Amino acid sequence: MRNGYYLLLSLLSLSLVVFAVILQQVGYQGVSFLPCPLCILQRVGYLGIAIFCFLAVGIAPLRKFFHGLAVLAAAYGLSIAARQVWLLSHPESSCGIDPLETWINQFQLVQNLPWLFKADGLCSAKLPAILGLQVPEWSLLWFAVFLLVLVLTFFRKP
Repeated sequence: MRNGYYLLLSLLSLSLVVFAVILQQVGYQGVSFLPCPLCILQRVGYLGIAIFCFLAVGIAPLRKFFHGLAVLAAAYGLSIAARQVWLLSHPESSCGIDPLETWINQFQLVQNLPWLFKADGLCSAKLPAILGLQVPEWSLLWFAVFLLVLVLTFFRKP
């Protein structure tokens, strides 16, 4: 894959994190979208894709290695998003406050960047749909696109 494509994937992934932070801070239709623990873990997946694609551009000898790590980050994010979409369709499975929230919120990174990594919401909360889909459904779709593109381009020769 060419450098421009890596940069495009990196910027697209970062823009999705920025959009999530805007939803968190500003809200949509008068509702603030507080991130749940699974949302925070998905942000980590998006940031992983962005960082690894950016490193694939900057360190050419290790391009395949970073490409592979970006594939793993996309697969990780896809699995987390799939779990959250499942929870949305089975809200009785949620027990309210997730123990994962306490675990995530104790990290130093969360203390330093609470606006980006602090989990405050419920994973099964039904929030207003954006263009017909819930945010976790959009996330599942984007992770699937990233994974598909990264896997299809992994075995191509430069």
